Amino acid sequence: MASQVLSRLTPRAREIVQAARELLEREGPEALSMRRLADRVGIRAASLYEHVRDKQALEATLISVGFEEQAELFARAVDGAADPIAALTVAYRDFAHRRPNLYRLMTERALRRDLLTPGVEEAAAKPLLDATGGDREHARALWAFAHGMVILELYERFPPGADLDDTWRRGLEAFRGDR
Repeated sequence: MASQVLSRLTPRAREIVQAARELLEREGPEALSMRRLADRVGIRAASLYEHVRDKQALEATLISVGFEEQAELFARAVDGAADPIAALTVAYRDFAHRRPNLYRLMTERALRRDLLTPGVEEAAAKPLLDATGGDREHARALWAFAHGMVILELYERFPPGADLDDTWRRGLEAFRGDR
């Protein structure tokens, strides 16, 4: 599916966002500087601001694209799933492991919702909200569990040999009241 977020941008702005995404994926959020990005696309740093308002707006665009990708991934995960919550946690974990630097950008600081493309965060959350019967607090608790697990995995905070698949399973059982 073509990105609705990117389709709203000018061709040059899309090129800048793509270059930022590549830099982010290779080197992490701390590598995103307007100067490095300008060098990467072959223009002066000041010229970037003709196409992207500022660094926060650029990061919000990257986050918006990330939410858009999650929304598509999560919708596919629950389609026909016998256990939508388990399917969503697998998809969430997979997204974070395949795109750890985008995931970190999306989750490690205050979210500037006012800069996001309208509707992208809600679209990403919808499959989980639907899977919890519309219970927002239950959905938030599950998301908090998944985020905590993922971020601890990404930072390699679990001891060597920990059975993380079992930890995920037990966490989901606890949310269901299984024992």
